[in-house]
Amino acid sequence: MSHPRRFTVAERRRRLARRHHLSPAHRAAGVREACDGLVCLHATDPATVYLSAWARVRGFTVAQLETALYGERSLVKHLAMRRTLFVLGRELFGVVQAAASQRVAEQERGRLIREVEKAGLVDDGAGWLARAEAATLEALTAAGEATSSELRRAVPLLEGSTTHAPDKPYGGPVPLAPRVLTTLSASGAVVRASNQGVWTASRPRWSTTARWLGAEPARPGESPARAELVRRWLLAFGPATVADLTWWLGSTLGAVRQALAEVGAVEVDLHGRPGVALAGDLDEVGVVEPYAALLPGLDPSVMGWFERDWYVGGYRAMVFDRNGNAGPTAWWDGRVVGGWSQPGGSEVAIQLLEDVGSDGRVALEAEAARLTAWLAGTRVSPRFPSPLSRAGA
Repeated sequence: MSHPRRFTVAERRRRLARRHHLSPAHRAAGVREACDGLVCLHATDPATVYLSAWARVRGFTVAQLETALYGERSLVKHLAMRRTLFVLGRELFGVVQAAASQRVAEQERGRLIREVEKAGLVDDGAGWLARAEAATLEALTAAGEATSSELRRAVPLLEGSTTHAPDKPYGGPVPLAPRVLTTLSASGAVVRASNQGVWTASRPRWSTTARWLGAEPARPGESPARAELVRRWLLAFGPATVADLTWWLGSTLGAVRQALAEVGAVEVDLHGRPGVALAGDLDEVGVVEPYAALLPGLDPSVMGWFERDWYVGGYRAMVFDRNGNAGPTAWWDGRVVGGWSQPGGSEVAIQLLEDVGSDGRVALEAEAARLTAWLAGTRVSPRFPSPLSRAGA
């Protein structure tokens, strides 16, 4: 009986450097290549997707990403796995919708129905939501594009609000219009179209998906869609544990195991722990020169796995907040060694958590200077600051 292929920590880090385009020798030629290399890019924090692209794309400019998002529309924003906003290739939209977003839509619809009924706004929450969604789609079809405020004025059913966490300092009223747009977005009926804000802010205009993409995206069945998404994830993030994949997908263990069987995944040894990989993706990758990388909060390379010790080490409590959101991170030779911030305004400063040696310090300072020059005076505040980023603010 043959033994499972064994992957060392060092080899996993080499794969990350190459496939996530973090090593300068393996940077992507364009934003689409960078996005596909990670399946999709996180976009919950509007600045993240731009900074993630900057770290991976040679000669990246804001205009390149905005052309892909709003001009060519080869990339699209979509609410998907774990109720997270992602940027992904347009041909992947239907796959992600069937594999993950529809589950989110059902959860969001149920939550909103319960809350409007509990607030005493309506007696029949399901009926109200069905009418509100239909009226919103009708208004969007007529307008082409509209903001949440414009839709609220056009659709009386969107007036009103529920109350979130009334006993907490961060609680307060939550308008209904964005909540209905969230359910429609997760269901794949509408998308965030053009952005009225600067690249560090999200002020979207909404459109029906069919209008924005030119046609209604084809949606495969849930099972084949999940298998396709799992296959792509394993190419980008594998080898990994089943727990990693289950967490990333926001699915059930049973569904993940079924998808792994459908793609023919095989068991591997992850430096002493069981893992999985694609059967045709077991070859050893070549050596990668030591490299420095500065990644934004919520970057997909930081958020891509549930079990993170092999690249975060003992720094989890410093670079992640209590809810598991990553702040800005500094990487040296395939692992997190600190973070970065802009304490004096726009200049980027490195926050090291360990001694990385003279080569590491020089490389990280060079990346900080490169990012400072690219930002050209723009200050970026992470939406979910980590303890480390708070300390450097």
